[in-house]
Amino acid sequence: MFYINPAKGQSKVIHFGGAKATKSHYKVLYILNNGEDKRISATLRNINNALDDPRLKGKLEVELVVFGDGVVLFKKDGKYREVLMTLRNKGVLLAQCENTLRERNIGKDELYDFIHFVPSGNGEVIIRQQQGWSVIHP
Repeated sequence: MFYINPAKGQSKVIHFGGAKATKSHYKVLYILNNGEDKRISATLRNINNALDDPRLKGKLEVELVVFGDGVVLFKKDGKYREVLMTLRNKGVLLAQCENTLRERNIGKDELYDFIHFVPSGNGEVIIRQQQGWSVIHP
């Protein structure tokens, strides 16, 4: 929490403590289309930070849609199983673009068995955004 000093000519000090979560339910779609460990870790950290935000506790519906180079996140031979299981257990929907799998000749059996599939990652973003979901692309 901090205070904003008044601009020249203003006499009020404005108290700012962050946005208030006045709705009972929030929906957010995170996008991952990058396979760099730094970007993957940042995305997963962002999701956990949102889930841990006390203003959003018990009010947040989260989906992570993965396409392009981001597919490495869901591959069984990768290193992310534990963190993905934790997110899944917190209710995060983990979705993989089928176009990416087809274009890269990756079988669904090469991915963790708890992953869901969407026909198109871009289509998922378009639909969710039109449904009123916040869209975050770290």
